[in-house]
Amino acid sequence: MSEIIPVEIIENKIYIIRNHKVMLDSDLANLYDVETKRINESVKRNIERFPQNFMFQLNDTEWQNLRSQFATSNKNYGGRRYNPYVFTEHGVLMLSNVLNSKRAIAVSIQIIEVFTKMREMILANNDLAKRLDEMERHFINYARDNDVNIEDIYKQLDYLKDITKPEKIGFKWK
Repeated sequence: MSEIIPVEIIENKIYIIRNHKVMLDSDLANLYDVETKRINESVKRNIERFPQNFMFQLNDTEWQNLRSQFATSNKNYGGRRYNPYVFTEHGVLMLSNVLNSKRAIAVSIQIIEVFTKMREMILANNDLAKRLDEMERHFINYARDNDVNIEDIYKQLDYLKDITKPEKIGFKWK
């Protein structure tokens, strides 16, 4: 399936709020090519499909923190008059069902694929962090058991880093 929207655009519209990866109703509306109020109307007509872990409304503090990350219009000049709703991965999937347009379905599939890739990256990073912690514990135990001064090791590592530093790339004037 070809991409309707570049993956980078979708990735930049995913935020972490209340320990959930979510997307704003207005961002989803933009991606689905519908008005935000149409999304919210569809959700209200089908509210039983959107439990708290699928969708929630931001509180004032969360909205202010998020607004500080990007420019939004002032509510006195045609901007939002209420805090936005945000949708989790499951909410995005359910939203495609209630909107029921070909574009909503296709874009939702793309969004779910991005969420899945992000989850895979997080799991890979967690595995790497565990392995680094294990190596650090092993290193500390080795240093303790063999009466090795850790500061000396760091000095030697800094020395190795300095002597193996690559030369600057570019034109050299002599």
